[in-house]
Amino acid sequence: MGILIEDAHVLTMDGISGSTPVVRSIRIEGDRIAEIGAGLIPADGDTVIDGCDRLVVPGLVNAHTHSWETLFKGRYDNLPLELWLAMSYPILGDSRVAPELVRLRSTLFAIESLEAGVTTIVDDVIENPNQEWAQLAAVFDAYDEVGIRANISGHIITRPFVDTMPFLADLLDPAMVRHLRSLPALTDDEYLDFCRRAFGTLHGRGDGRLRFMPAPSAPQRCSPELIAGATRLAQANDAECHIHVLETKTQMITGPRHYGGTLVEYLHKIGALTANTTLAHGIWLTESDIELVADSHTSIAHNPVSNLKLGSGIAPWRLLHDAGIDVALGTDGCSSSDSPRMLDVVKTAALLHKVTDPDFHRWPRVDEVLTAATIGGARSAVLGDAIGTIEVGKQADLVLFDLDTMAFTPRQKLDHQLVYSENGSSIDTVLVAGRVVVAGGEVTTVDARAARAELNRLLPEIIAWQDDLDRRNAVLTDAISATYFRAIATPGPVNRFAGDERAWLA
Repeated sequence: MGILIEDAHVLTMDGISGSTPVVRSIRIEGDRIAEIGAGLIPADGDTVIDGCDRLVVPGLVNAHTHSWETLFKGRYDNLPLELWLAMSYPILGDSRVAPELVRLRSTLFAIESLEAGVTTIVDDVIENPNQEWAQLAAVFDAYDEVGIRANISGHIITRPFVDTMPFLADLLDPAMVRHLRSLPALTDDEYLDFCRRAFGTLHGRGDGRLRFMPAPSAPQRCSPELIAGATRLAQANDAECHIHVLETKTQMITGPRHYGGTLVEYLHKIGALTANTTLAHGIWLTESDIELVADSHTSIAHNPVSNLKLGSGIAPWRLLHDAGIDVALGTDGCSSSDSPRMLDVVKTAALLHKVTDPDFHRWPRVDEVLTAATIGGARSAVLGDAIGTIEVGKQADLVLFDLDTMAFTPRQKLDHQLVYSENGSSIDTVLVAGRVVVAGGEVTTVDARAARAELNRLLPEIIAWQDDLDRRNAVLTDAISATYFRAIATPGPVNRFAGDERAWLA
């Protein structure tokens, strides 16, 4: 018994049809695509889906996100990354939550992702001051039940926050500096042992859908020994190693002050740029950085919506593509983009970079942004052989859009309308590993209404906890603001803001 999708409009995203719609039937047996062609005949017992008014695309890959932020959705605005971090990732106070709440927030995040056509998430999970085993296991449990595909991290920060950016230690009260440096953190060996345990016990759950990935937070936030060790573990387990790099101008000027070169040069020096490595953001890359990333076959996870909300800058889209770098797309977390809807990101990526270059030949193309949202994300997640395209033998991770909707009326170029007209409201059916997990636009595997009701019951307690964390961390905001403006006023080798840099340079 299998599933046959008959005569649908299909974006295969492979090396043949690419993003050009073709009419095909798709037979699914077990968790894989068994046959693609015209006029396929249903086998006995097959479930048949009439594809006449359906557009079928590979499941979208969210190549960089943080389910932790689900509880902070819609809470903050008009904060640059450095200030926002002190609230959404509070430095002072224990911001860890109980495993039961971790499971609930992960469940809600997975539901919203699947209903938005996202079948794979690269979930960089962090708990401050450190992630506990039961919390990581709760994420795996939730995603296993909901039926999504995911790379799930242990995100780690081992250096004191005050030492991760220039100027800050000089701007804070000395007693606060001493306190921040005294806060507990895992040792390198403790974290790497944690990763080995995760690879040995959690990696591959859900018939291979759920995979562990090491996630050293950023080069300025972890020791070189930890980053290099995490990279080697990822390579040994054919997994992804996920690192935040050059999201802001502050981070760009951190490299020369801490390491005598750019952060990318530093990662290259310690052996952390590999085909298993994904650099989240990569906005403030220099041209030589881009060459190093390309030569090492490292991927970039581009997060345009989050980058816009936090005012981080505009990534060099065309330069990355010209260099042949694998570019993926991500939403980032629900506190910096406020949604896991990847179609918002797809449209933003297609539009944003049109204003950075007057040469319209260099503007993002529809096929490029769809590639980044599918097979580009799959390669970034070290899953390019399994997902990201509609091909025989690949996992049946598929999204079916209803074409009898206003987004596709009139039916013009379906690939263009998917990028510019559709917001996810036309999604009818989603499959992960051949299993229908969304039907009629709603998740089928868990009770979404009950999950929302449970969160609403806990919400007063959650908000009170968040308000307390905000009050505790407010003592850092003046110094962090001063650090931010000093970094903005420091000349650097590139400018990734939209305005004239001379207006704010010292």
